[in-house]
Amino acid sequence: MTLIIAEKPSLARNIAAGIGDCVRRNGYLECGEYLITWAFGHLFSLYDVEDYTGRDKGARWSMEGLPCFPERFEFRLRTNPDGTGDSGVIDRFDTIKSLCNRDDVDRIVNAGDADREGEIIIRLCIQKALKTQKPVCRLWLPDQTPQTVSAALCDMKPQSDYDGLANEGFARTYIDWLYGINLTRYATLKTGVLLRVGRVIAPIVRAIYERDMAIRNFTPEKYYGIQSDAETCGHKVELVSKKKFPCDGLQKALETCALYNAQTARVLDKKTKKDTLKPSKLYSLSKLQNVLGKKYKMSMEQSLQIVQRLYEQGYLTYPRTNSEYLAVAEKDKIRKIISNVAQLGYPVEFKDKKTIFDDSKIESHSALTPTYKIPAKSALSEEEMLVYQTVFRRFVAVFCSEECRAQKTEITIGVGDLEQFVLRGTVILEPGWTRFDDSPQKDKLLPPLEKGDSVNIDFKPKEKETSPPKHYTIETLNNYLKNPFREEKTRAAESDGEDDEEEYRAMFEGLELGTEATRTGIIDNARRSKYIELKKDVYYILPDGEYFIESLMRMDISMDKYKTSQLGQALKKVYRGQMSVGDAVELAKSEISDVFRVQTGVSPEKDRDSGFYGDEVGLCPLCGQKVVRGRYGFGCMGYKDGCKFRINGVICRRVISLSNAKLLIETGKTSKIEGFVSKNGKEFSATLRLESDGNITFDFN
Repeated sequence: MTLIIAEKPSLARNIAAGIGDCVRRNGYLECGEYLITWAFGHLFSLYDVEDYTGRDKGARWSMEGLPCFPERFEFRLRTNPDGTGDSGVIDRFDTIKSLCNRDDVDRIVNAGDADREGEIIIRLCIQKALKTQKPVCRLWLPDQTPQTVSAALCDMKPQSDYDGLANEGFARTYIDWLYGINLTRYATLKTGVLLRVGRVIAPIVRAIYERDMAIRNFTPEKYYGIQSDAETCGHKVELVSKKKFPCDGLQKALETCALYNAQTARVLDKKTKKDTLKPSKLYSLSKLQNVLGKKYKMSMEQSLQIVQRLYEQGYLTYPRTNSEYLAVAEKDKIRKIISNVAQLGYPVEFKDKKTIFDDSKIESHSALTPTYKIPAKSALSEEEMLVYQTVFRRFVAVFCSEECRAQKTEITIGVGDLEQFVLRGTVILEPGWTRFDDSPQKDKLLPPLEKGDSVNIDFKPKEKETSPPKHYTIETLNNYLKNPFREEKTRAAESDGEDDEEEYRAMFEGLELGTEATRTGIIDNARRSKYIELKKDVYYILPDGEYFIESLMRMDISMDKYKTSQLGQALKKVYRGQMSVGDAVELAKSEISDVFRVQTGVSPEKDRDSGFYGDEVGLCPLCGQKVVRGRYGFGCMGYKDGCKFRINGVICRRVISLSNAKLLIETGKTSKIEGFVSKNGKEFSATLRLESDGNITFDFN
């Protein structure tokens, strides 16, 4: 008998449908020579710190046992939030264990979802359950239709062929545990506020924070441009000069306008050509989420849940894909899907193109497409149908037999010898595939001018204002996370164009922040933690998010895109077999150790250690009660009695150390402190002096 262990009940049912003739037993299905059982996603979780240190789990967090670097990472069955056993989890694993060790079971199949997470979920179940060695195979399902299940069962490979995927999955799990457990506890003990510090959540929140701070601190600057909107033969001809003049340059702008208006403007050249517009590429998960967020204001979490349901119902292929291309080996499958689509009346044909089929652009999964199974309208909810149609219509556009033909026109107008202006327009002649999917190009008509025609001009100054950066949207944040080291305009061009080599290179090297499989959950976690909010399709930083990022900066925890990408690259090397799991974990340990390393011999001038929440600093110079380290700095415990003495934790962008706070209270002044930053952005050094009224001033002597 062959035992198949699916990741969840829905997958078990779909596998059974692909086999047929199944009988339900107690906790599993029997289908001829196959037994099918299932997990509930993660049945196992990593130990907590207390499991390694032996401390009481109910005790308050402390620095004891931190940083925690287990010699060997241990897993146990998932428990309830209060630490008690989860009866559902225990019963499910007992069923898996019993079936694994049945004498008549001579082969086991790992049928986790076709990703890193699914790989290790079932591997852990088998490792914990199996008492004797039995061969283990991997069932890899790009979709969950009966046809695909049936074909995949005949083409299973040894589980060991997926060791690279599993190693990356385990390395990612261990590293995220190390960062989350150690830095969350450390930051919480330092601030007195629960701060959820993670390898990926921190740089994501930081990106939104930095963008919102840039917008908040932006000071618009006025300037003058010059342009002409005069009509020629009854048509407005808009000519916008590239010249700019400062806010006090109105007179110069007027003089330039007079100079331009004294010239003769003429059409120097006109080019017209008919062109064939190509459809956009098939969807990866993030590109689909971009579209759904922009058009329908659908959050990433919402869209992923719907796509996942459509996958589990067999209507779409595996959703957590980072590719917009199909595998060469899938050509026959795509031909059959196209045949199904054509029977519905859509004008589609098979196209064997490198822009569609390219193995070099696929890491684990191909682009999102519909499957053989076409849903009836009554089978899906309104939202499900909307998401399904978005994927379906893009598929139809890519394989559409009708081309989109357009006429592109380019008119060059010269104003004397001073400046040339280029006007571009496009007119769609035959809509073709654009009947099914949006085209990035819209009709833009140009005035009916010909080469040699004179053009009326009337240049005038126009007051303008510099614009702040734009808030991150679902689309622009997704594009940023896929390659945070590219300029935003370059990312947008790569995302929309055919030349996407740099985008895929960055992705496969691990430069991205998070992955298609994890990014949605991490962003949703940041929202639930009240670090960020999503309004329509725009992200904003929240006060708790500002405190989170500024606290990390004060603690010198540099959880930025550089550190996260460095670890991402290490994980990709683990996947390719170029680095061991242990070496990747050691890299994370080294980074975490730097945070915890006690700096000895640091002079008071350079000391930035602000101590821990609740640390005593001394006695208040105003009322004599204790001064302790609080959330934002050092404050008097007599605040309840009206005492307002406090020392800000950050003064002029400089963290005030615990040692200097103690000096200030004990002696009335600190040492000379380096690294203050003025409003003009200039660094300076100074001593802080305590005045008799409790105020704190700079002393530059």
